[in-house]
Amino acid sequence: MSNRLPLIAGNWKMNLDHQQAIALVQKLAWTLNDAGHDYKSVETAVFPPFTDLRSVQTLIDADKIEFSLGAQDLSKHESGAFTGEIAGSFLKKLDVKFVLVGHSERRSYHNENDEVVQAKTAAAFKHGLIPVICVGETLEELENEGAAAVPVRQTLAALANHAELGEFVIAYEPVWAIGTGKVATPEEAAQVCAKIREAIADAHSPEVAAATRILYGGSVKAANVAGFLKSTEVDGVLVGGASLDAEEFAGIVRFQKHISL
Repeated sequence: MSNRLPLIAGNWKMNLDHQQAIALVQKLAWTLNDAGHDYKSVETAVFPPFTDLRSVQTLIDADKIEFSLGAQDLSKHESGAFTGEIAGSFLKKLDVKFVLVGHSERRSYHNENDEVVQAKTAAAFKHGLIPVICVGETLEELENEGAAAVPVRQTLAALANHAELGEFVIAYEPVWAIGTGKVATPEEAAQVCAKIREAIADAHSPEVAAATRILYGGSVKAANVAGFLKSTEVDGVLVGGASLDAEEFAGIVRFQKHISL
């Protein structure tokens, strides 16, 4: 592993009400504590639905659970007549640290293009949130353009035209591997993450690239996570369905036990 602190992020998507969210976070914390988990060795973040954020924040604070809190989206707008949207300032008041930007489901189902993703990235920076910028290609794009072309293009678009870059995370999620049971090989994932890092270095600086955590996502499970995280190019994982199972997600968080150093 590199000297970048690994990040294990669980995106719950549209699952779990606030009571179920409390139960899951408690069970996850108990499971990790029982296993003697070293919380300083890896950052663990959960991304509940908006209606769960206050409950999860209160629990994390009250029980001093060493999890970071993330939101699944934010508005590019500050405030106003934008029914159903959530401003970055609202999230910051709830001690949210991370926010997903440009997830493939937002790009696909809500027609979010690179311009929208760039604007949401700017909103995250403005409010002191760390955007987890999601990039990835469909199977058709992979076949037509090759590996890394689309993720690199999406990354550069999201980071363009900012007066100043704050801290950000890139999550490479091949769309063809999300919820399908298919996964990129560890070697394929590492190669794409390396290309993304090279592009950030060229467009911004080697220092920014070296400090940026790049995650892999797409049907990640406890059984396969160690293979991805053996590479120094992959700094963690963005987990979907497996993050809804406390024992399975705890196994992913504790990936070090599977890696021979």
